[in-house]
Amino acid sequence: MSYYLSNPLDFARHNEEVAHVWQAYTEGKPYRVPVLITGSIRNLIQNPALNHTGHTFADFFTNPQAQIDCQLAYQRWQRYHLVCDREMGPPADGWSLTVDFQNCYDAGWFGCPLHLDGNAVPDTVEILKENKYRLYEMECPDPLRGNLLGRAMEFFEYMHEQAPRMEFEGLPVHPPTTIPGEGMDGPLDCAYKLRGAAEILTDMLTDEAYYHDLMTFITDCLIKRMKAIRQWRWERDPNAPDRGQFRRPGWGFADDAIALISTKTYQEFVYPYHRRIWEEFSDGSPIWIHLCGDATRHFRFLHEAFGVSGFDTGFPVDFGALRKELGPDVAIYGGPTVMLLQSGPPEAIRAEVRRICESGVMEGGKFVFIAANNLAPCTPLEHIEAFYAAAQEYGRYEGDR
Repeated sequence: MSYYLSNPLDFARHNEEVAHVWQAYTEGKPYRVPVLITGSIRNLIQNPALNHTGHTFADFFTNPQAQIDCQLAYQRWQRYHLVCDREMGPPADGWSLTVDFQNCYDAGWFGCPLHLDGNAVPDTVEILKENKYRLYEMECPDPLRGNLLGRAMEFFEYMHEQAPRMEFEGLPVHPPTTIPGEGMDGPLDCAYKLRGAAEILTDMLTDEAYYHDLMTFITDCLIKRMKAIRQWRWERDPNAPDRGQFRRPGWGFADDAIALISTKTYQEFVYPYHRRIWEEFSDGSPIWIHLCGDATRHFRFLHEAFGVSGFDTGFPVDFGALRKELGPDVAIYGGPTVMLLQSGPPEAIRAEVRRICESGVMEGGKFVFIAANNLAPCTPLEHIEAFYAAAQEYGRYEGDR
């Protein structure tokens, strides 16, 4: 198995086809299902065959130069070897850097310490697990330099110093435009990282007053931070296209923790906080939402309550049932599990792609194949190629070109 393409790709031809695929999809006249393969930096750092930087995840979280080195190496690998319906080959405008603390930035901002263990994906340690009443001593951290976001700002400033002096493979390197925190991973997700998953769910049942105090505190602080970082970015870039728009079209959010609860419980205990955030940042037009895990039982309510027009799913998902429940006009992003893509074999991947395509999910032309939903490290390219080829074969619409 390999992690590099054995035969060079004709990037110009590929990119022309990709442009046609997405234009047809956007215009509501798709001729085949688009395929996206997304994955985090762990696909580079945790794959010894790709990671020639010498950096571990601990380095990535503590050394801004490690972030630069890893991000550039990963972008190059994606653009030259990870075949899907995305532009490939050298980026016309150059390479881009971001400040990346994975899914730690919310809890880290609130003061949860990082747990760094060599090359394992870092996580945060709960600060309210042993003494939940410490909550009442807490205040919202500084939106720009509080706790982990203080390190994020240091990384941001370092990247802005280094990028103008850099080239990568003869192309410019562009510094980040913002720091983590303009968005969020969700108030319930944040609550369980501060308090503990079992503990916050127990609080729902046995100490509602405390639960709502915690969720109110988190929600208030997240709104304050998201607005402050956006205002800071606008001050740096007066020509930003979204300047002055807290409420804007196409907004979206995530909260993976709601996969832990029933829809009835969601409506009572979490929906009011989601709605507060939605009212602050959405202009009322259709939004999108990302939900890992088995959260599809919530989708109909979310669609009706927030006008969600697109769901980025995890697994397991009954695609046919979900399409029937949501109707033909809602975009569904989903596909084979990351475990299947990693382990294969290619024949099983092809069979799963065919099964999904024949489930009815393609009705209406609003389906996009993804690796559900974050490509696992050390997934062989032969498996990705089998996925892409099967989607091109079985994901055709009647009357396609």
